[in-house]
Amino acid sequence: MKFIEALWYGKNHLAWFFLPVSWIYCGLVLIRRWLYRVGILTSSSLPVPIVVIGNIAVGGTGKTPLLISLCELLEAQGIKAGVISRGYRGDFSGEMMVAENSSPLEVGDEPFLIARRTKCPVSVGRDRVAAARLLLEKNKCDIILSDDGLQHYKMRRDYEIAVVDTARWHGNGFCLPAGPLREPIKRLQQADLVVYHGTTDQDYCFNLNLSDAVNLVTGEVKSIVEFAGNELHAIAGIGRPARFFDQLRDRGLTIIEHAFQDHHIYNETDLDFKDEKIVMMTEKDAVKCHFYSRNNAWYVPVSANMSALLVRKVTDDIKRLVAA
Repeated sequence: MKFIEALWYGKNHLAWFFLPVSWIYCGLVLIRRWLYRVGILTSSSLPVPIVVIGNIAVGGTGKTPLLISLCELLEAQGIKAGVISRGYRGDFSGEMMVAENSSPLEVGDEPFLIARRTKCPVSVGRDRVAAARLLLEKNKCDIILSDDGLQHYKMRRDYEIAVVDTARWHGNGFCLPAGPLREPIKRLQQADLVVYHGTTDQDYCFNLNLSDAVNLVTGEVKSIVEFAGNELHAIAGIGRPARFFDQLRDRGLTIIEHAFQDHHIYNETDLDFKDEKIVMMTEKDAVKCHFYSRNNAWYVPVSANMSALLVRKVTDDIKRLVAA
């Protein structure tokens, strides 16, 4: 993992060694998109507008917290939203709805978290068109938000939101495997809206705000600053764990970092540090650690604080989509 970080986001000349493979990859990506554009490969339409929230880079950009905040924004406007997701690493086949008694190991950690936070209907499936049809079969929705899926061209979309993490931007600018990009940077020009995470210097931007910490066992809520003064363990199995660790330090906490791969499936030993120190984790990790938690385990929810211009832009555009 550290090698990949250095290769993609550092000044590592080894990346040039992989460039020929990247050129082949980019060529195949562009050919595939052209095949969809000219109709040789077909995209399926759905009876309600589809909004895709995705990114062109591998790894976390904050798109899931943004989607959650968009769901809350639409609910406040009286717009009924549904959500579809691939359900990455979920132990299911075909398509399924996320239910109250679903397990994050079954449906995937992000869909489970989205359903719990937003109370919106959420459907998972590797075939997003089939997942969207199941969602509409079971629920009445005005619009569907797709968590990721920018490259899932089998699903025709009405609106694309591409999220860019300004802490890492586009890395070295190369496509896989020499760099982190799934598609060339110029793909952003074709999105309806590009949203920048981690800055206030762009019109359409957002930042992630930490909420109060919640105890995994008791549900007790405490301000994060109450944990300052004592060293604690910090766990993060997200796209960019360093972001969570930096946020905790910014709040005055002294932490021991424990970074796991994105979507890591936890076991009891992952939380056993042979001491009585507090364990702090993200909410995405917490939904998978509930059965292993002790009274010293806490999680920190995050929310996307969107710029006023972004709120106005998204609200106006989605209202037009729903009304059309």
